[in-house]
Amino acid sequence: MKRYLLFILGVIGGWGLVLAQSWSADNGNGTYTNPLFYDECSDPDIIRVGDDFYLTSTTMHSVPGLPVLHSKDLVNWELLSYALTEFNMGDEFKLENGKEAYGQGIWAPCIRYHEGTFYIFSNINRHGLQVFTSEDPRGPWKRHNIGENIYDLSVLFEDGKIYVVYGQTTIKLVELKPDLSGIVPGTERVIIPDGHAMGEGNHLYKINGMYYIVNADNGRMQCARAKKIEGPYETVVVSSRETMGTQRAWWTKGIGQHSPLPLPGDSLILTKEPENVMGAVPMHQGGIVDLPNGDWWGFSMMDFRSVGRTTFLSPVTWVDGWPYFGLKNNLGRSPRTWFKPHVEAETIPHAPFERNDDFDKDELSNAWQWNHEPVNKKWKLSQGQLRLHTMPAESFLMAKNTLTQRGIGPVSYATVELDGSKLKAGDVAGLGLLNIPYAWIGLVKDGKSWVLRYYDLYRKKTIDCELTSPKVALRAWGDFDNDWALLSYSRDGKIFEHIGDTIRLPYQLKTFQGTRYALFAYNEKGKEGGYAAFDNFRLDEPMADRSKNLPLGKNVILINKGDRKQVWANPHGVLCSSWSHEVKTDACFVFKVHDRGEGRVALEAMNGTGFLTVVGAGLSADVRLVKHETEGSLFMWQDMLRGDCMLLSLRTNRFVGLHPETGELYSADWPGTLPARKDGTVFEWKLVLE
Repeated sequence: MKRYLLFILGVIGGWGLVLAQSWSADNGNGTYTNPLFYDECSDPDIIRVGDDFYLTSTTMHSVPGLPVLHSKDLVNWELLSYALTEFNMGDEFKLENGKEAYGQGIWAPCIRYHEGTFYIFSNINRHGLQVFTSEDPRGPWKRHNIGENIYDLSVLFEDGKIYVVYGQTTIKLVELKPDLSGIVPGTERVIIPDGHAMGEGNHLYKINGMYYIVNADNGRMQCARAKKIEGPYETVVVSSRETMGTQRAWWTKGIGQHSPLPLPGDSLILTKEPENVMGAVPMHQGGIVDLPNGDWWGFSMMDFRSVGRTTFLSPVTWVDGWPYFGLKNNLGRSPRTWFKPHVEAETIPHAPFERNDDFDKDELSNAWQWNHEPVNKKWKLSQGQLRLHTMPAESFLMAKNTLTQRGIGPVSYATVELDGSKLKAGDVAGLGLLNIPYAWIGLVKDGKSWVLRYYDLYRKKTIDCELTSPKVALRAWGDFDNDWALLSYSRDGKIFEHIGDTIRLPYQLKTFQGTRYALFAYNEKGKEGGYAAFDNFRLDEPMADRSKNLPLGKNVILINKGDRKQVWANPHGVLCSSWSHEVKTDACFVFKVHDRGEGRVALEAMNGTGFLTVVGAGLSADVRLVKHETEGSLFMWQDMLRGDCMLLSLRTNRFVGLHPETGELYSADWPGTLPARKDGTVFEWKLVLE
């Protein structure tokens, strides 16, 4: 941990920038590692059209909204367009007259394709159902305002009709008119009454003559099926408890969708749940999609700490006509690292968005979204800069024309250059962490001078530094896996000085989004002032390159995070825990990781006892050391990041582990791990010099 902190502070302090690629789930070896995106992509919906896949997701109050992404393999995605260009629905979407739409806006979309047209159906809180249509997923998109309160919906085109299922716990069915002018009168009915374990976020399909509805219920995924679309339906759980070792985020207590915005000086309470409380973290709110070869895959979202809610991909195993997320012998649980879907196309690992922006082009990079609708006359791209003109606002959260990007994990840092020479008295501009509570660093024009200011709403802390120049570089570092951030600045663009305390990054239901990097400018004296000029925005991701996270050909030791003891190749031919907590590099504790292709590995004990091998059904003492490799010697290395891993047996489709309090032998019959990773299935691995 000490070395990790020194590394972070070194980057912030200017010991040298770490140049890194952007997160891609594709490992480049025929496997992928969840999440698909390490930034917010909540309420996903995916369809296949021929050999192409399309995805859209919730964007709440951000503009543009409803991204349309394209993929050939379900793993690598590219942004094509945004279906929603503006709300045009009132003051709250424009931060006018003290109104705001945080945590509202457009959410839980459904994407469909029918007879040459793409459709996106989505609800806007208090404004009803909106439908967007286009013959080209790149747009432009035409908007149809149906206006009915139809939410958490999914759509099926069948026999000239447009069926919609929607609702929470009580699931309803209704038909839309073919011209999208409204609902067909008299068609609304309840098809699954309350009391049948159904939740929210419906995904409707017709498969082999049966109707299926997949939805989420308190952090698990339900599936209902019927022979007729109106029912009766039977239900089962198809995914449950799968957190992939992710704990709940810090939480802002007492803040909800309808809470007033906190003002400077207000007190906020941040809380942390016990380490294994799951809440709504487990995979939920998703559906299924088929491949051209007939394979099926599941997609879902997970509450992923201060990043927000992001998207996960799971193999689907059909049993008795039910689409279970997971693998044979381990239904309902999903691997974090697995083989990519089998498709014809060959793809190169790539990220979905253009995150960096030097503002030299005629348009902003496609990762940017405005916080509420922008005032277009008050910003522009000019002379290689982004100019944000200041308008009156009582606080950072009410500042118009705040430009945001999703915070991206596991770790990332945003750097931007700010020229405040055109700011006027009362103007404030800078780089913020958009959340509740929020924090920011920037310039304040005070009379004829400029002041560098740090502000932390949670700690009610302001730090001012004198500057002799209005030009400064600003940086925000976010460790989104551990819910904290740091702010820093540079007078020369090279050496950065850390300022203020560690900033806590919680999740909350007011913005209903993860933490966002934000460029902002406003006037705190109730006037329209000057403008702030931003340049060279860069988003770096030091942990995005995972090529060294799989130590192929290397010798390693494994320390169980549950009992804090090393894995020991017992001379009797079984896998055990060491007798003590002392870390040793004797041959019986060292394993060589052999590459067997497509992410598969074999582990050989260096004391000569042989290869780690699962025999039998993977019960205790069935994880043994054998002289010659067999099919049971193959494992899929699960990259848990930060030096953590799990070993998924390709014989049992379960994980190697033990109960840390029993002193038992290792087995390969564990379904997965708990959020805290201390249940005996997660290992810290460390390289050993040969």
